[in-house]
Amino acid sequence: MADRTEISSLGEFGLIDHLTKNFELRNASTIVGVGDDAAVIDHFGRQTVVTTDLLIEGVHFDLMYTPLKHLGYKSIVVNLSDIYAMNATPTQVTVSIGISNRFSLEALNEFYEGIYAACEKYNVDLAGGDTSSSQKGFVISVTAIGEAWWHRTLQGVPDVCWPGKIKYYALSSGTSEAASKYIPVTNDLLKGNRVVMIRQILSLRNYSDIPMRSIGKGWLMLGGSTALQKGAGYYAGDLSGITAKKVPFWFQPFYKPGRKIARQRNWTRKLKEIVKKAPDWDIGFIVGVPAWIQMCMEMIIAEYNLNSIHDIWPNLAFYVHGGVSLQPYKKSFKKLLAKPLTYIETYLASEGFVAYQDRPNASGMRLVTNEHIFHEFIPFDDKNFDVNGEPVANPEILTVADVEENKDYVILISTSAGAWRYLIGDTIRFTDKKRCEIVITGRTKHYLSLVGEHLSVENMNKAIEQASSDMNISIPEFTVAGESYENLFAHHWYVACDDNVNAETLRYKIDEYLKQLNDDYATERTSALKEIFLDVLPEKTFIQFMRSMGKIGGQHKFPRVLKGKMLESWESFLKGELVK
Repeated sequence: MADRTEISSLGEFGLIDHLTKNFELRNASTIVGVGDDAAVIDHFGRQTVVTTDLLIEGVHFDLMYTPLKHLGYKSIVVNLSDIYAMNATPTQVTVSIGISNRFSLEALNEFYEGIYAACEKYNVDLAGGDTSSSQKGFVISVTAIGEAWWHRTLQGVPDVCWPGKIKYYALSSGTSEAASKYIPVTNDLLKGNRVVMIRQILSLRNYSDIPMRSIGKGWLMLGGSTALQKGAGYYAGDLSGITAKKVPFWFQPFYKPGRKIARQRNWTRKLKEIVKKAPDWDIGFIVGVPAWIQMCMEMIIAEYNLNSIHDIWPNLAFYVHGGVSLQPYKKSFKKLLAKPLTYIETYLASEGFVAYQDRPNASGMRLVTNEHIFHEFIPFDDKNFDVNGEPVANPEILTVADVEENKDYVILISTSAGAWRYLIGDTIRFTDKKRCEIVITGRTKHYLSLVGEHLSVENMNKAIEQASSDMNISIPEFTVAGESYENLFAHHWYVACDDNVNAETLRYKIDEYLKQLNDDYATERTSALKEIFLDVLPEKTFIQFMRSMGKIGGQHKFPRVLKGKMLESWESFLKGELVK
């Protein structure tokens, strides 16, 4: 009998890779094929972006809880988001449906009212589709078509979004379910980033009681590979890899792991090579995403049977971090250290260097102004954003002069790489307007609001921090999903913890702290938000899932809120993994 491989063992993106790995692009008109948010097709110099999605009753939606009008609207916007992710403008959609005889004409009218509302809002045309009978449930297939603009630069077309040709692209998916999107990176942008990096180094003069001798030691920068993907006249990879490849000559003596190891694309091999070379380095700074920095230090300590990382790097004094909140990792970090580090936060996105901490114990990071990015801000509220985290037509847009402290805004940037009023998806809050200091509070798609609880990533981080402190445990990773429960709704938490922990006590504490932190959450817990579930998982499970999604190492972070395709892949992956 032949071996049987369960599809669930691959996950959605692993399945797609497996089924399409032998397909080669045969036509010059196919610019981008399987594996990205959408295909890009060139028709006589005009690039078209195409994406399709399938929604199946009982898998992607439950009509017991989902109004048909809302379902019609959702069916369109989930496809349009893939078009926008490719930096293109959606223009047409086609809708095909399979329906059983339990649906009336009035029911379909309601469904198409939602489609009409979405098409009207985003100025797209319903250009066709198909209908068929279905033996069981409701099946929906939507194809969206758009016009590309950034992707024209991938063919070497000059002066599309910035003077000249674009030679580098940052491949960025961050915490999204997307495979990648190409962010133009120009020499002007890299120059601006370098200026900000130098300013951040010079800001160390604002710190007191720091070991000055550590400043001249090595900088271990744990980022993407400098062996960039080569396209037709361009290179693409993580921004960290592009930045490392173009390290200025004067910084090269300090830069670790060095050019050879930095080229390594296999993350596991890269870590092993770093561990091997660790005794040869005198490291003063470490730079990178907390999860991968923690893993690297744990491997070094285990390999050389050390008590702490300071046994091998006695001058290690600074950790430059960003991307996610450091707080959930601090307890784990303390176990790896013999003496405290100075933590310096940065906000370096694929689109540019947005902000950095320039003084000790600051409430936030200083926004980069008068350099290579122009900032604008949209109030993050129901007036300007819909339930899917998408901005409404003609939202209110403010400059830094008009914002207020302690209010959430979505940041728009215009950069010296040709991003114009680009929404990077982060929400921020001004903690000190005079100093232009901000904190990152979450992402537009990572707020959880099933019934109006408006739960932010900042709320989640604080609740996790307080609960783990109470129980003296370490929770380096967590994620939350919304789900239906007894005709109402529930939140389902998945937390990484390798300590002995009572899951029910942890669930109770997180819930109680969220009630204290968020009035909307407290109100909804007495009504529509019926229950809270929590599962404890080994930390390695989160890492293994990221590896299965091809998002290991570099700038990849685990999403704090799971929705859509990423949630489906996570649930499939977890079968047999849960710790009871």
